[in-house]
Amino acid sequence: MRKLLIAVTIILVLAAGVYAFAGSSEPSRAELIAKGKTYSVHILRDTWGVPHVFGKTDADTAYGLGYAHCEDDMPTIMEALLTSRGKLASIKGKDSAPIDYMVALMRVWPTVNAKYESDLSPETRAVCEAYADGVNHYAALHPSEVPRGVLPITGKDVVAGFVFKAPFFFGVEKAVKELFGDTRRHEVSEKNPAQAARLYLTDDLPVGSNTFAVSPKRSADGSTFININSHQPWEGPVAWYEAHLHSEEGWNAVGGVFPGTPVVLHGHNENLGWAHTVNKPDLVDIFVLEMNPANPNQYKFDGQWRDLEVAKAPITVKLWGPISWTFKREILWSVYGPTVRQKHGVYAIRYAGMGDIRAVEQWYRMDKARNIAEWKDAMRMQAIPSFNCAYADREGNILYVYNARFPKRAEGYDWRKYLPGTTSDTLWTEYLPWDADPRVENPASGFVQNCNSTPFRTTLDPENPKPEDYSATLGIETHMSNRALRAFELLSADPSITEEEFYAYKYDMAYSKDSEIAKMWEKLKAAKSDDALTNEALDVVRKWDLNTNPENTAAAITLLTISPGSDNETQSGDIDEALALLKGNAQALKDHFGKIDVPWSEVNRLHRGKVNVGLGGGPDVLHAVYGFRVSDGKLEGLENGQVHGRAGDCYVLIAAWDKEGKVHSRSIHQYGSATSRPESPHYADQVPLFIARQTKPVWFDEAAIRANLEREYRPGEEIGGTRETPLKSSM
Repeated sequence: MRKLLIAVTIILVLAAGVYAFAGSSEPSRAELIAKGKTYSVHILRDTWGVPHVFGKTDADTAYGLGYAHCEDDMPTIMEALLTSRGKLASIKGKDSAPIDYMVALMRVWPTVNAKYESDLSPETRAVCEAYADGVNHYAALHPSEVPRGVLPITGKDVVAGFVFKAPFFFGVEKAVKELFGDTRRHEVSEKNPAQAARLYLTDDLPVGSNTFAVSPKRSADGSTFININSHQPWEGPVAWYEAHLHSEEGWNAVGGVFPGTPVVLHGHNENLGWAHTVNKPDLVDIFVLEMNPANPNQYKFDGQWRDLEVAKAPITVKLWGPISWTFKREILWSVYGPTVRQKHGVYAIRYAGMGDIRAVEQWYRMDKARNIAEWKDAMRMQAIPSFNCAYADREGNILYVYNARFPKRAEGYDWRKYLPGTTSDTLWTEYLPWDADPRVENPASGFVQNCNSTPFRTTLDPENPKPEDYSATLGIETHMSNRALRAFELLSADPSITEEEFYAYKYDMAYSKDSEIAKMWEKLKAAKSDDALTNEALDVVRKWDLNTNPENTAAAITLLTISPGSDNETQSGDIDEALALLKGNAQALKDHFGKIDVPWSEVNRLHRGKVNVGLGGGPDVLHAVYGFRVSDGKLEGLENGQVHGRAGDCYVLIAAWDKEGKVHSRSIHQYGSATSRPESPHYADQVPLFIARQTKPVWFDEAAIRANLEREYRPGEEIGGTRETPLKSSM
């Protein structure tokens, strides 16, 4: 006990200089509230709790969004903003320290501080600062929901979130993570002028997102449709939240936002809509530096020794209660960019968009674009360094673009490997123009699709991009997910698509006969065993029809054994290990249900508070649901006979413009608008529609909103009721 008391005393003494309670540096609550009252905005909540934010200016509207989102999900917004500050470990503890290290390694804050005034327009800065003021206003009124020492949130916090998150969508964290292994993971490429100019397959695709668009050339009534269907985690800092933003300065967009973002990231306005899916271009490179034996902080570049920039990043970690500990981590920078020193070498990292802070501005311009020319102008900023994009508008235009900020790399190197960090020959400094990205615009087929798949099968030939037209240095994937195969099959087979059929295609629950899972299934069906339980399971597997409808009695045992997108043994050909997994799954189903042929919805579940209901859909189908995976021959995620959805279909938005150019849309969220408020009626009120694969109307004009109004208020004055006088509107 005496040793414990001494240890605690030492920690308290040491910690005295490295933790702080809320102090004088924070503005007063009164100041934050007074600042909030300077904005002119009303929030109209419809009967689903969705906020429609009506502001006089764009800044007023962004302020209202910040406040409204905090009402529904303050904990996640705080987490998102602390992440971008590199201060998450100070609140959440040691497990978040690597995230704070990444913020420092990537120089997020030196970049934002240096470029905030020069690289962002005054309008964008005003939007970001107003959003921060909305968060601050809510925080001042609800101090118990805010960690000590956090306020005020600033516009720079908002921008830093974009700067930090964007590279993670194309894999920068994986590149950094592999450098921390025990050994070097890749060979160093030597320049070979005769190297074959070929594309290479990207296998580690994300779990999914879907988009497809149909023009009047293929719709039954001359309408234009777009499916906006990004697949994200169902909870956390990149989970979708639905909002409608309207100002008297021409901003009128509805769609999905992330916690901490002041603009719609994908959605539609009166004139046009767009969707994103994750793509996997090669936008990250690792370089091996040659270090000076006489000076560990010098590296050779073009025959000369150069000094590394060396700094120490303070990382504060919460221990318990108000006590935290600050340690310092080495941060290095070379001519290539962030640099890491390991026992097996010193490595530099370079990635597309490094040093660019304008992603928020590009999305803001996309929100306000009035036609395809303005939308393209926004895209030409190339501040969003990746994502497939689909586009549709009131004029009947449809477009797919494999959006990527491709570095201009020297030919002859294998850019999949590590590169020599000794020569300017490998130091790329320029990018290909956006108009050079693969694309399909207004095809004669009348449709485009992308479901985390190759751009080379976007529509019917001959209007697809051709692989031979693109350098091997770009790393464009050639993979077709099952979702892409099914979207292609469904859309190409129907020359006259109705709106009802368009919705049905989005909610398709089948696997293509050409999919990887179908090939795995065929192999498993042909397997033989001497074990009675395994043979009983195989009898069920052989009855499967490649579907994931809720009542399907063969989907559970089959999918739990050959889950697509996992590294299970059926893909690698080890059928014995696959049969062992099959037997274990069969026993688990029998233990919990007394049989193997269990309806899929009894196993595949949505769990939200007290709600636990069955689902159709599954991994890599168009109605995507992810709750388990098979890794190293073992099933992960099955608990008490159930797998609980954690990602996949979440916020779905489908927009249509009729032949007169008038827009209407429908949407659904997997839970509801009150993301982290269990006491709210909107915490899980959309679940019944979601599991039935149905949608709700999106009320886009003020009259429709008021006809379906739950409450209206100014931030800080939340009361029920409605107004007799409509707001001023530019619609």
